[in-house]
Amino acid sequence: ELAALRALSIDLTMAARTADAELVHSHTWYANLGGHLSKLAHGIPHVATVHSLEPLRPWKAEQLGGGYAISSWAEKTALEAADAVIAVSRGTRDDILRVYPAIDPARVHVIYNGIDTDEYAPDHRTDVLKRYGVDPGRPSVLFVGRITRQKGVEYLLRAAREFDPATQLVLCAGSADTPELGAEIERLVGELRATRDGVVWLEQMIPRVHVIQLLSHATVFACPSIYEPLGIVNLEAMACQAAVVATDTGGIVEVVEDGETGLLVPIEPGNDGTGAPRDPQTFSDDFAERVNALIADPDRAEAMGRAGRRRAVEQFSWSMIAEQTSALYHTLV
Repeated sequence: ELAALRALSIDLTMAARTADAELVHSHTWYANLGGHLSKLAHGIPHVATVHSLEPLRPWKAEQLGGGYAISSWAEKTALEAADAVIAVSRGTRDDILRVYPAIDPARVHVIYNGIDTDEYAPDHRTDVLKRYGVDPGRPSVLFVGRITRQKGVEYLLRAAREFDPATQLVLCAGSADTPELGAEIERLVGELRATRDGVVWLEQMIPRVHVIQLLSHATVFACPSIYEPLGIVNLEAMACQAAVVATDTGGIVEVVEDGETGLLVPIEPGNDGTGAPRDPQTFSDDFAERVNALIADPDRAEAMGRAGRRRAVEQFSWSMIAEQTSALYHTLV
């Protein structure tokens, strides 16, 4: 609760500093309310970018308590009043209009997130792999992300029980949302290590250049998310020429081309509104099946990696996104 209240105090500071602006553009619920206050105080247009939606992340109540009610109120207030709303994928646009039907569809525009494909590019060195105990001579499956219900790490760890025995699993995963989830992941990793070698868990944040080398050498990049408005981490993996195995949900399907740049794993959500699979074992089994298919066919995985790099460069460059954003600004000022 206190963190959410502190965010509101920062919103006031941000709004006070925008008096001379012609337009304000905000990202995420806590900044979006600052943009809304700027609009009210100074009479300037407000553009809000939506990277996720609070009503579609109900597990945050477990993490934030009353702060989740504050973040949900702030998001709804800001988005419904914004002059323009940017959705980071077509799927996110659909979600916005479904969750907040008071928003005029004409005000909601799709502009994808992008990445720096000069920075995220294949790194063929192996010093970082050796530093972290990853064998460059063995296939590897890599996960990069926070330990949250949204990211689905627990399903990947269950899927990994069925991975080809020669395959390494590399987890760049930390910052568990709750102690309970952290303990669950620690238990699953321990169980996995008891049955196979090559399980590398990097719990602390590592330098971006190290992540890039790990991505560049991954046979498969794994994204088992149950909610993902776009999935920029998949773009980063593709830019480093890693084949991607990811959940067939949200904006992921607009990034990963099934059968071309990776493989999508079907998911049937349950009825609890979290996006979690109705049958977790089936989801994990399907995930393992697709990972093993690429591990068994490294030529196919490499071809997907090359196709992913081309797609990232051609369709998700910052220059293209900047042009689209600038054009939207000019319709408002």
